[in-house]
Amino acid sequence: MSTSRAIDRVILIVLDSVGCGAAPDAVRYGDGGADTLGNLSRHVGGLSLPNLQALGLGHLTNIKGVPGSERPRGAYARLREASVGKDTTTGHWELCGLSLEHAFPTFPGGFPESMISRFRQLTGRGVLGNKPASGTVILDELGPAHLQSGDYIVYTSADSVFQIAAHESVVPLPELYRACEIARKLCDEYNIGRVIARPFVGQPGAFRRTYNRRDYAMPPPQATVLDALRGASLPVVGVGKIWDIFAGHGVSENIHTEGNRDGLEHTIKALSSLSSGLLFVNLVDFDMLYGHRRDPAGYARALVEFDGFLPELRKHIGPRDLVMLTADHGNDPTFAGTDHTREDVPLIAFVGGDVMPKTPDLGVRQGFYDVAQTLCDSFGLPAWARGQSILPSVLP
Repeated sequence: MSTSRAIDRVILIVLDSVGCGAAPDAVRYGDGGADTLGNLSRHVGGLSLPNLQALGLGHLTNIKGVPGSERPRGAYARLREASVGKDTTTGHWELCGLSLEHAFPTFPGGFPESMISRFRQLTGRGVLGNKPASGTVILDELGPAHLQSGDYIVYTSADSVFQIAAHESVVPLPELYRACEIARKLCDEYNIGRVIARPFVGQPGAFRRTYNRRDYAMPPPQATVLDALRGASLPVVGVGKIWDIFAGHGVSENIHTEGNRDGLEHTIKALSSLSSGLLFVNLVDFDMLYGHRRDPAGYARALVEFDGFLPELRKHIGPRDLVMLTADHGNDPTFAGTDHTREDVPLIAFVGGDVMPKTPDLGVRQGFYDVAQTLCDSFGLPAWARGQSILPSVLP
């Protein structure tokens, strides 16, 4: 553990759902054989990701078209989740040092009628659905009835999530967000992980969800490394849904985005004004647009787009800037169903300039919280309670 500050800025980018192979306990989750990167690469006939390849991505799983690099420019590892579950909240919290021993509750039979009744009463609108469903399928099924009645479409998934869909011309966004705040209070009684506002537009047969989505997560039950950074007066800038996932705890600035491309543009813009601290980015399109919808071709295009962004990112970082690329769970677009998959996730780390990593191959790391420990090490903070820093392997 470093006693001095080795790094000025850390850019932590979560490629939401980009898993790299089934975890050892994946069968318990019904996910045996899942491999987001590997399976989709074979499905589309191969990927071309030259920049990620140069960083060592091809060493983490068998990715068609992306072999290992003889002289990787980054340090690479597979992170193995310690927490129970395979959802967004659990994954992000563990990246920030908080491990959950018990999974958030799920509701395969729908939410309790007593809860739905209170939601109707407090919001003044009826409820359609109240069942597990794909977000796009349920719009096709219940969207027309919603346009007629104005009732909220309420649904869940294999995750601990209470989702509320409403057409933007029927329910104004402020009203939908207030309904989510009401639902959040009701969900607290059941320890439900997230409430998600799912606004949509369009007509029957052509409904489309918008980027006016909002997440309302439970606050973390304990302090995370984000709180430690803020306690040391270091900025923590969240790009994408980071603020939502942590209920604002430990995040000093929130930048809303409308998809991956917008998120990447905001990342570059934020770097121009951030002289120190953490830039914490979530790129949601991999998961929301392509993983859940089981669209391997779309997922592949999003990976190619991100790979093309990396040279631009390098123009804005120096040798005292650490970049960590990782994920929060898997969502294999070739797999059965529409839900997340229990997978190991990549960790690729590099610093700016022409600096080569001291030890590129970091193996399999037990727990996502090595990221939290690395943040503490980078900024000269006291060691986190769990995890090992990868910084000594990244720096020459």
